[in-house]
Amino acid sequence: MTTDWTETDVPDQTGRTVVITGANSGLGLETARVFARHGAHVVLACRDPRKADDARQRILAETPDAHLGTLELDLASQTSVRRAAHRITTDIPHLDLLINNAGALIRRYAVTEDGFETTFATNHLGAFALTGLVLNSLRSTPNSRVVTVSSVGHRRGVMDFDDPNAAREFHSHQAYFQSKLANLLFAYELQRRLTEADACTISVAAHPGNARTAFGGDQRMIRIATGQRLRWATSWLMQDPRLSALATVRAAVDPTATGGEYFGPDGRNEWTGHPVQVDSIPRSHDVGDQRRLWELSESLTGVRYPLRVRSAAHPPV
Repeated sequence: MTTDWTETDVPDQTGRTVVITGANSGLGLETARVFARHGAHVVLACRDPRKADDARQRILAETPDAHLGTLELDLASQTSVRRAAHRITTDIPHLDLLINNAGALIRRYAVTEDGFETTFATNHLGAFALTGLVLNSLRSTPNSRVVTVSSVGHRRGVMDFDDPNAAREFHSHQAYFQSKLANLLFAYELQRRLTEADACTISVAAHPGNARTAFGGDQRMIRIATGQRLRWATSWLMQDPRLSALATVRAAVDPTATGGEYFGPDGRNEWTGHPVQVDSIPRSHDVGDQRRLWELSESLTGVRYPLRVRSAAHPPV
């Protein structure tokens, strides 16, 4: 008989520093609350400084002795990513956890100041660049982790390497699902490279299932993810964001977790439930696509990871 993993399973986080992107609302805020309650120094990395400070005050109202900081970070802007990374590497003595939580579903086609499609830029390229720019801080901290938050929607994701920025044809849900597949391709390739470099840092991934948040319009996202026409979301399709956030938390703190694992809810279709290790689709484990996305991301962002691998060729998986 198994026991549900809950917040009571979170080890003491005193002395650890965690940076959480998109921590001012939704799942990011719930994740920050858990770490604050367990003694971590939590940095809320958010696009809007006022919303970040409001989130900080909300957490302090619940946990008055919480150790909290804020950081301005717009993942859609490579300039902002570099500025935030510089602050992390200069102002934070040691970085234990980077949680790439922030995400966006952009309804209309738009490009960033760097010329990238906004969903792809926010959900993947920003996280790729930020992780690479702070990786030395993570590597110098024993037992550090990178947690990348994906989605059940990755199952419908297909990488268009010929047109990743959807310049020829744009569909909002396809762009979102591509970015969520990219999250997993990135997380798995990062773990392979960390292993080859004999790094102490590990890369893990998580997804929240169907959380009852304002992100993307919950009913619309369920309809897109499942391919079904739903007139409304019944209770078994949705769950409280406090429970949904636990998949990310478990990926970040479970002492038995190993690099390359993926966590999500244990209920039907992984929509709801308590966090367990889950499987992602075969496309996410395609080594060729992982490597191709990595090289594309390096080319687009100009970020090269400080990882010296044993050989240019990747070993079989």
